[in-house]
Amino acid sequence: MPMKRDEQGGGTNADGSRSLMYCSHCFQQGNFTQPELTIEGMKARVKDKLKEFGFPGFLAGIFTRNIPSLLRWRDKG
Repeated sequence: MPMKRDEQGGGTNADGSRSLMYCSHCFQQGNFTQPELTIEGMKARVKDKLKEFGFPGFLAGIFTRNIPSLLRWRDKG
């Protein structure tokens, strides 16, 4: 999620400060809200949300192709 669109301005670190790396949907109090979420699971969630907002399926696929390169998912293949 683009931080500009995060209604809370980002998640929170363990010390309560705002996370500049992760959104409020994914990261709270220094932990991932869904630690068991896989790359494929995240792709599915993002695609579903984009389709809910009216994006065509092919665009949802394009927007999710870089998820594996994000910091959370590096080396998690």
